[in-house]
Amino acid sequence: MEIFEKIGDAASKTYKYTAEKTSKIAKETKKKMEISDYKKNINEIYLEIGETVYEKYVTDQELNLEELLEKCTRIQELSDKIAECKNEILKLNERKQCKNCYQEIEITANYCPNCGFEQERVNQEETQEEVQDETEDEEEIVEEEKDENKNKEKK
Repeated sequence: MEIFEKIGDAASKTYKYTAEKTSKIAKETKKKMEISDYKKNINEIYLEIGETVYEKYVTDQELNLEELLEKCTRIQELSDKIAECKNEILKLNERKQCKNCYQEIEITANYCPNCGFEQERVNQEETQEEVQDETEDEEEIVEEEKDENKNKEKK
């Protein structure tokens, strides 16, 4: 009977490990898709700015700087969202970016292996807890969605 318990424990650990990896991959993919959407929106705004400037030039009209500033502000907002997504991807992969050379490095590195710049100390246990909490939240959402789908099927 003890062997079945060991097999069950091993299977449970394997499942949990696989579920965590799959969740990380799914989250990373989702963030990369968000980044792609943000970049697409930025490019559309660049085109709008270019068209506006050119139309004003061709028609010899004065540029409305307020309109351009609004679009530039929107680009900055989208760029900030891209940076947030990239930071979340780094955190998922237990990595960080050197503040000096921007090289991707281990989250526990005290110095950048590329440039030698001293890094902020990061408590790895807290980082792992954050990732675990996010994984558990996602699992709860998936379970709730499954329950909702079952209830819909019953009706």
